[in-house]
Amino acid sequence: MLRTATLSAVLLLTPLVARAEITLSGFLQQNTAFNTAGQNPDGRHYKWLEERAQIKLDASGDAWRLLAKGDLAYDHLGRQNESELREGYVDYAGDNWDLRLGRQVITWGLGDLVFVNDFFPKDHEALFAGRPLEYLKRGVDAMKLGAYPEFASFELVLAPNFRESRTPDAGRFWLYDPMPAVVNRETVKPEEGDVALRAYRDVAGYDAALYWYRGFQRTPSMRPDNMTAPAKITYFYPRLAIYGASLSGRAGDGVLSLEAAYYDSPEDRAGNDFAVPNSQTRLLAGYQTQPAEDTSLGFQYYAEIMHDYDAYLATLPAGFPVDKRWSHTVTARLTQLFLHQTLRFSAYASYNASNGDHFVNPELRYSFTDRVWGAVGANFFGGKPWGQFGQLARDDNLYLQVRYEF
Repeated sequence: MLRTATLSAVLLLTPLVARAEITLSGFLQQNTAFNTAGQNPDGRHYKWLEERAQIKLDASGDAWRLLAKGDLAYDHLGRQNESELREGYVDYAGDNWDLRLGRQVITWGLGDLVFVNDFFPKDHEALFAGRPLEYLKRGVDAMKLGAYPEFASFELVLAPNFRESRTPDAGRFWLYDPMPAVVNRETVKPEEGDVALRAYRDVAGYDAALYWYRGFQRTPSMRPDNMTAPAKITYFYPRLAIYGASLSGRAGDGVLSLEAAYYDSPEDRAGNDFAVPNSQTRLLAGYQTQPAEDTSLGFQYYAEIMHDYDAYLATLPAGFPVDKRWSHTVTARLTQLFLHQTLRFSAYASYNASNGDHFVNPELRYSFTDRVWGAVGANFFGGKPWGQFGQLARDDNLYLQVRYEF
């Protein structure tokens, strides 16, 4: 339905395109990531090896805008020719409202690679395989309506079709599997869409926002057909409702960011279904400062608190890893610019004090010209074998990126 509406809007705007201001741009890119700790499960030594081209069309008139951004890639590791519409939407701006219809990338919340109120789909494989950071976000096919009365601003997002986050490929990454002997598996995706609302305004010089989401978990849960002798595993996406808030503004010589959200699990409010994530509270405090010219430092503290923990322990099957009631994570990011800001060094590190999970990503990027840049970086993982990063301990990789923009 949404795609049909988007196409209709594009056709209606077609006569106006001839009189519009049109910009055509894009890039050519080569991306290589190879292992430093061993081979993949499929026996290859590369996490990523591709050439990619992107074309971006941007046309705008008095009150409207049409944007289309599409990728075409050749993956040498088996996926071969890939095409993807990264974004494709129509904007219309009224006096105190606007409308965006089509595939769009939406970013809410304040976290740096930590997501509290940013519940839109991600591409975790892109991050762990050393692709440019812009590929972490996946577009959603949605209608976004913005309203801006004097007392506050509002954004309503309606997505008729659910879109999941992309998890790492089991052929390219070593992933934890509590039931590796079960071969028969299927994935069931929601037939409904999701809806989200954000309200924000300035409060005493601080940017304050409230968030609400109703939909589904973006990553799947697994349910075996039998716990003693499983023959089939079904992956599904449990229902989810989120109620959150954020606040950010100047504090001393830097910027303070605070976020909180309650993740309500409607399918398991009692916490006694091991296959469905328990309800939880998420908290985030971050601080970013510039101690010197061309230098920035950012720190974050992130916590997850599981509700109905006793019920979770009572129903957890034997042999499954046990999560803790409280999960504490600290992160740090350093960014330093050199050579008149043409050379950038950045380093991101995350450490979970509850289970030892850790992730480190250093990167060096150099702009050869205004149109050509290259980057070299690495991803290092560690922790418990079942942790988000610990399961990837054998997936350490070094990556190279080269891009020509036009």
